[in-house]
Amino acid sequence: MPITKTIDTARIKINVLSCGNPGAETILFIHGNLSSSVFWEPTMMALADEYFCIAPDLRGFGKTEPLKVDATLGLNDMAQDMLALVERLDVTRFHLAGHSMGGGVAMKMMLLRPEIIGSVTLANTISPYGYDGSVDEQGTPCYSDGSPGGAGYVDAEFIRRLASGDRSKENSLSPRNILEQLYFKPPFVPDNIDKLLDAVLSAHVGDDWYPGNAVESSFWQGLAPGERGIVNAFSRRYFDASNIADIRPKPPLLWLRGADDMIICDEGALNNWRPLESDWPDTDTYAPQPMLRQIRSVLEAYGNKGGVFIEQVIEDAGHTPFLEKPAEFNRAFLNFVSSIRGD
Repeated sequence: MPITKTIDTARIKINVLSCGNPGAETILFIHGNLSSSVFWEPTMMALADEYFCIAPDLRGFGKTEPLKVDATLGLNDMAQDMLALVERLDVTRFHLAGHSMGGGVAMKMMLLRPEIIGSVTLANTISPYGYDGSVDEQGTPCYSDGSPGGAGYVDAEFIRRLASGDRSKENSLSPRNILEQLYFKPPFVPDNIDKLLDAVLSAHVGDDWYPGNAVESSFWQGLAPGERGIVNAFSRRYFDASNIADIRPKPPLLWLRGADDMIICDEGALNNWRPLESDWPDTDTYAPQPMLRQIRSVLEAYGNKGGVFIEQVIEDAGHTPFLEKPAEFNRAFLNFVSSIRGD
């Protein structure tokens, strides 16, 4: 079984879940928004015979020290936290897997220290141009202030229920309903749903964490990302990892995703700001963010500039295929990592 311990790094005290042989090759698993290391636990246990698996809680989640999130760094603070962790553990080279927002953290780590990363797996990752506020494959912002997007577009009722620790199903915006309806492709519900709900509810709520603060905007919908908090940190205003195509060296990269993801998609329910107004303005300025096309465009450039890039889709799975289709996910992931090792 995985063990949990707190690691005191040079930057932050990080809660870390680990399993496997510390002498084996290391895989660092990074969780997504509104989750924790617990989401990766089944995957880690399945791989523990061959690898040393570690999964930290990012700042603002789980049991890690809740230092403030500086949104203007565009997840760089979280990436630096992770690099401080591997340095503290004396891990000089590792495989990296990031889910959703964790994929954004992984991309920022690639920009900072590509030479110590053996491979990268992006599972249902956010776009290299962040989440919301852009309109085309090139990540062109709708407006310079990041609107429409950021913390101001997270529903206030959901925030209230998250902060109160609501575990009920009485409201469509309860954390349990959001978890069951959007993290997975219905009707799938994992056996460990209550443990996963604990992870969602572990999020620190407020302007410095989830979702962050909003500022006024003179553009449509009237709100833009503020300078604090998690949702702002991966908004288009502050997050841009598109220059991973230019890094040297280039770790081999696998983009592994569920086919029916409603969170990371080209046009779906969670292109957050689109459903907020029935009086939809011109589609050139406010077209839904083409997240998949943006990811593919940047990763194809990564491949064209000398990197190894593979895209693989897991059918009949949503935003969390490593929980929905673990056999398929683990097979694809292990085949990829083993090919890097030369097995």
